[in-house]
Amino acid sequence: MNIAVNTRLLLEDKLEGIGWFTYETMKRITKDHPEHQFFFLFDRPHSEKFIFGKNVIPIVLSPQARHPFLYYLYFEFAVPSALRKINANYFISTDGYMSLSTSVKTLDVIHDINFEHRPQDLPRIARYYYQHYFPKFAKKASRIATVSEFSKQDIMKTYSIDPDKIDVVYNGCNERYTPISEDEQHKTRYRFSNGRPYFLFVGSLNPRKNTKNLLLAFDEFKKSYSSDIKLLIAGQVMWNDSDFSDVYHNMKAKHEVHFLGRVSSADLSKIIASALALTYVPFFEGFGIPVLEAMYCDVPVITSNVTSIPEVAGNAAIQVNPESSEDIKNAMLQIAKDLKLRKQLIEHGRIQRENFSWNKTADKLWYSFEKMMNAGA
Repeated sequence: MNIAVNTRLLLEDKLEGIGWFTYETMKRITKDHPEHQFFFLFDRPHSEKFIFGKNVIPIVLSPQARHPFLYYLYFEFAVPSALRKINANYFISTDGYMSLSTSVKTLDVIHDINFEHRPQDLPRIARYYYQHYFPKFAKKASRIATVSEFSKQDIMKTYSIDPDKIDVVYNGCNERYTPISEDEQHKTRYRFSNGRPYFLFVGSLNPRKNTKNLLLAFDEFKKSYSSDIKLLIAGQVMWNDSDFSDVYHNMKAKHEVHFLGRVSSADLSKIIASALALTYVPFFEGFGIPVLEAMYCDVPVITSNVTSIPEVAGNAAIQVNPESSEDIKNAMLQIAKDLKLRKQLIEHGRIQRENFSWNKTADKLWYSFEKMMNAGA
């Protein structure tokens, strides 16, 4: 059988959440199913490390799909042409985008539809593309996989999709996210926070991630509690956010905030494992992989009580109202003052994290694929 896969987000040294989902699931699926031929569709030259076996054939298409107009050209012209040439039986798209111009049965992985609820966070042209095409993708897809029960309900209600067409396929966590020794923690803190303990945010800097209220909360925390605790922010700027910039420049404790920018996966795992706590309080999230990564590193978590986050965090985190910087500040105070609570959250995290692994993700994604394959057989 010929199975085409959208792998345009497999970018060497630049894997983000969906890229990791693609990498971890397809690495396992292609190995577990040598009886099938997989055609990986890239939009630029690829790394050989993404060619997981002899049953994987890479195909580079153009144009590079990094803009709404180019998305349209790529998915409505380049992809259908490639599917015809390879005589594809099925298509798996791991990033939500798919082609309306093909009759090939498609399993579409829609991670979330945040743009339907927070359109103000996106540039106008991107917002238009998502809101115009994703409802069409959801309706045309032969089957949909998504990463949380929250996202399933959201897609179902927003786009009027039959719930039987949607499968929940939770994310997993890379094996490099693991506790590290105290000595390694000290070394990591000296590299990134001048040897001081720190709260940590991980993720792209866009309004949906709520870094504005995180900064406000940290500033109030520093006023309320005398300590050398810092705030580290690991991630790159996605969209210009004037509110975030204004808050930062008006902070009394801005000298205690360290912007790390984009860091390597090897460094990030150590940075998370050395944190006093993860402070990840987005307004909207389809899953929230940093929460899981922190739990795998035995690090306490402060996170939001909205959208998919409670589903992932369970009782292994302090859950706060992301709209309230006061709530976030109070959680920081609890973490800073209460060693017993920190230990309790870590213990709960060790139990909660067992619900999520990339092996389970790959198995569930393939099961969703088989349901699509067997439909009408």
